[in-house]
Amino acid sequence: MLTKSAAPAPFVAGGAEYTPTRLASWLPTLLALLGAFLLWLGWPVHPAALAVVLLVAWVPYLRMEQVLTERGASGWKVWRYGYLLLVLWNAFTTYWVSYSTLGGGITAVVCNALLMSLPLTAFYHTKKRFGPKLGYLSLPIYWLAFEQLHLHWFLTWPWLTLGNGFAQANYLVQWYEYTGFLGGSLWMWMVNLLVFRAWFGRQGVAPWSFGQGRFRWVAPVLATAVPITISLVIGRTYQEKGPAAEVLVIQPNVDPFEEKFEGGSRFIPHAEQLARMLTLTEQNLTPQTKLVLWPETSLDETYPEETFESHPNVYRIRQWLAQHPGVELMTGLTTAVRYPSKEAASPTARFREDVGYYDIFNASVHFRTASGPAEFYHKSRLVPGVEGVPPWLSAFVIDLGGAAGGLGSQAERTVYQTATPGLQVAPVICYESVYGDFVGEYVKNGASLIGIITNDGWWSDSPGHNQHLQYATLRAIETRRDIARSANTGISAFINQKGEITQQTAWWVPATSRATVHLNTEQTFYVRYGELIGPACQVLAVLLLVLTVVRALLNRHTLAA
Repeated sequence: MLTKSAAPAPFVAGGAEYTPTRLASWLPTLLALLGAFLLWLGWPVHPAALAVVLLVAWVPYLRMEQVLTERGASGWKVWRYGYLLLVLWNAFTTYWVSYSTLGGGITAVVCNALLMSLPLTAFYHTKKRFGPKLGYLSLPIYWLAFEQLHLHWFLTWPWLTLGNGFAQANYLVQWYEYTGFLGGSLWMWMVNLLVFRAWFGRQGVAPWSFGQGRFRWVAPVLATAVPITISLVIGRTYQEKGPAAEVLVIQPNVDPFEEKFEGGSRFIPHAEQLARMLTLTEQNLTPQTKLVLWPETSLDETYPEETFESHPNVYRIRQWLAQHPGVELMTGLTTAVRYPSKEAASPTARFREDVGYYDIFNASVHFRTASGPAEFYHKSRLVPGVEGVPPWLSAFVIDLGGAAGGLGSQAERTVYQTATPGLQVAPVICYESVYGDFVGEYVKNGASLIGIITNDGWWSDSPGHNQHLQYATLRAIETRRDIARSANTGISAFINQKGEITQQTAWWVPATSRATVHLNTEQTFYVRYGELIGPACQVLAVLLLVLTVVRALLNRHTLAA
């Protein structure tokens, strides 16, 4: 039997009963969809001009929360709509993680959106207890405190740190040399909140009315225009600093799924992979070349560091270097270090009866001369769920080939000293290039050139490898260092000290790129003093959370009395 559907149930808002129309009942959903779309639209790798969309992309969320709160919706309902926005934004922007593993991609989207919902939930409760003024002020504080945490804990995944959104339009944020990329996160929230306040913050004034109260737009316009103007001035006046040196980067283009690792259907023997890189290098070397970069895990067999020099591939590299005096090589590889006892072993060490305690490292090695000692660096910011996995999560490791799960790392940032005056290289391996303060530690230790080695083929021809490249431009601005980037399958590139990509290779082709880089030795404010905004917001966030909890308990006690 067909019956007439019931009308939407009324609820109380501001003391008066309110019954939503059909359109009004869909408004929170539409605002969540709009917010996710705007965040995706402004994010790399869309046209750079669209980055300004990010300055209003959070306004739909703010309006959604306002509408739901005015209607008397529960905190659970506000969270659900906020989570919808976050999970869609994560899915639209980082869906490509599923190209390496479907389960890992789904987990990354779902879990990262859950984590992002925490600062929004804290904002809701602070606003509920203390009103809009302190509530809206708390939102960027909670968010930046979360972003700072997301840079340092064991499930770190800062890919969608808001300040990264300006990477492709980095001419807007040349002031990152002072604030780092969290300064961009703060700027984004500041402008969004001011636009929201001007648009929806005054009762009785239609959103499209600019006659009455038109001066309310002065603050958001100034908050947008002043940082952009400062950035343009910095970018126009900045000059490359330091002596010059020629660097060559190699892109061997070995398919990581089928060719690179043993077990692939078209596996290329390691000796042949080495021959391909030597041939590409030989064909493009000039008498002026001082440094050659090969990508991450170029030498993928596991090389015990104690017997490193006895490996045939190492001997072959030494022979090649002897034929080219004055050329130095930095390459990625997988190494192993054995410990004499359980007491001497690291927390990430493995154990085998025939070997004892040992660590596996995603590493880089520097060959300074044909006969001098090799210098190793062990990747320290490990990809969660792939490389950096606590023992209790080892059963859920995502296998991307090669060494995976519970890799070892090192605490300090190694800088490779070369024979070329002024050329001191930061060996940054893949995912490490997403971390501003981390890369800044290399520069504080003396690096004059950032060398990024990576293997981006896991993500196919998707926004993933393009975003990874664009994020590197922010590291150039924060440190004012040139970057040489060697990627196995693309994109290899050179980036100058203003974050401009001066050369780049095509995707999924064997290629080389050669450029003259400048070796700056000056330290920016951000390098000297590190991350200031994030830690400060963490302190404030703790204070706000304590006040919010105390106020909630007092209110509950008052109601009970």
